[in-house]
Amino acid sequence: MSDPRPIGVFDSGVGGLTVLREIIRRTPLEPTLYLGDNDRAPYGTRSDDEVLAFSTQSLDALVERDVKALVVACNTSTAVGLAAFRRRYDLPVLGVVRPGAAAAALATRNRRVGVIATPATIRSHAYHDAIKVENPAVHVVEHPTPALVPMVETGELSGANAEATIAESLAPFLSAAGRSQDHDGRPLGDAIDTLLLGCTHYPLLRPLFVDLLGDDVAIVDSATATASALAELLSVNRIEAPAGTTPSHVQMTTGDADRFEAVAGRLFGPAFVSVEPVELGALAR
Repeated sequence: MSDPRPIGVFDSGVGGLTVLREIIRRTPLEPTLYLGDNDRAPYGTRSDDEVLAFSTQSLDALVERDVKALVVACNTSTAVGLAAFRRRYDLPVLGVVRPGAAAAALATRNRRVGVIATPATIRSHAYHDAIKVENPAVHVVEHPTPALVPMVETGELSGANAEATIAESLAPFLSAAGRSQDHDGRPLGDAIDTLLLGCTHYPLLRPLFVDLLGDDVAIVDSATATASALAELLSVNRIEAPAGTTPSHVQMTTGDADRFEAVAGRLFGPAFVSVEPVELGALAR
């Protein structure tokens, strides 16, 4: 049994393209349909009700285009609504939190993992809880970094301002004083050896994280782990693309198509990118 229909991939903006890139590497025969809700990004500073409503509308648009599985490549949407999405859609739905948490739990050597994400994701404690499921002995340090998604959405991935913004965002992890506390009530300044990028936008800034943190801190994101989990999901459900498939890959955005294409072109090359502007109706503003 096989299924030639595309995999639907959703994110609040361009960040999920990092997951899409790994999906294409891991499952090269699979066609994909990507939707970025750039017009309403960032999701991470919105209320849970808004995140759920906007995410559902975007996922509905993918389902209407007859996808065979959904990848919720937005950490905020995964944290807020994954259970609701699985109840709503009669097809496999994969989030990014559990795969990323599993990768971080395996990567840490001193059992101290830092998590940076949007305020909504941190508020949910989804990564804290998922990492604890993988290994209850791991101490999880959570910290919201709201300035990073808007920077990525505008295509600012390098330069002095980007470096300064990341340094400011990671200041609690670099401070020995530990002025504030995490979800467990421990100081944020406690040393970590693993940093989990809990937003799919953040891997686009990976070189800046590496420059700031050095080689002693492992930097983990959910993209590779999510792509591997998707491959297993397709196999278990026997909905892999037929052998010999020449896949198509279409990206859609509710925002500025030219800006989206510029970021996508950095990841895939301009020849790969095919961007369509879309409208999502009454909730578009």
